[in-house]
Amino acid sequence: MIEFKNVVKKYQNGTVALDDVNLRIEDGEFVFIVGESGAGKSTLTKLLLREETVTSGQITVTAKTGEKTEFFSLGNLTPSKIPYYRRKLGVVFQDFRLFPDKTVYENIAFVLRVIGKSQRTVKRNVQTLLKRVNLVEKANCYPNELSGGEQQRVALARALANDSSIIIADEPTGNIDPVMSYDIMNLLIYIQQKFGKTVIVVTHEKELVDYFKQRVVTIKHGRIVDDRVGTMFEEHPQEAE
Repeated sequence: MIEFKNVVKKYQNGTVALDDVNLRIEDGEFVFIVGESGAGKSTLTKLLLREETVTSGQITVTAKTGEKTEFFSLGNLTPSKIPYYRRKLGVVFQDFRLFPDKTVYENIAFVLRVIGKSQRTVKRNVQTLLKRVNLVEKANCYPNELSGGEQQRVALARALANDSSIIIADEPTGNIDPVMSYDIMNLLIYIQQKFGKTVIVVTHEKELVDYFKQRVVTIKHGRIVDDRVGTMFEEHPQEAE
């Protein structure tokens, strides 16, 4: 579970990026976080990844990796604990962030080695993940030999490698074509439904959000202005002709 309680984030230049945000995401939920540029989406993501800290309020995260469940109060994390916490999350970024000099197989295996898995486990798990994202035949390719959609599927496989219960996708379709965007979103929903993952997708793409009809949390000027299941909130919807 993820919970924001009365969260305020004010930057040193005086900008209030988040203003009294209260948000609760249950285990196994799929949630879109939407809003215009500058609304506060990126700040919310940075706080959740502990790249930034709250000015006031509290963020708590209960994360499960394998059979182990741990509780984190993000404001109380010491610098030495932050990398450990981040390894409990699966994160997918807009710009993929793959190692250009490593193959698809090696990009995924790297995560498993970092968390101390044996070579035998690495080999078995990478094969499983490649099948899950339909990239078995691309295992020995390098990122520059893949399409944008394929690179994002590698990034998703890597995010799944540590078996975290929480997947955070920050604008995951921003650098891929529209057809591949639906493919990536279908894959994220499949992972949420099949494996019970909590999936948070930060996006501005209204057509995708409206098509998939999941829970939608809308942020405007740093505040949550709508929380619904279905389509994106429109403050001034166009009137029917």
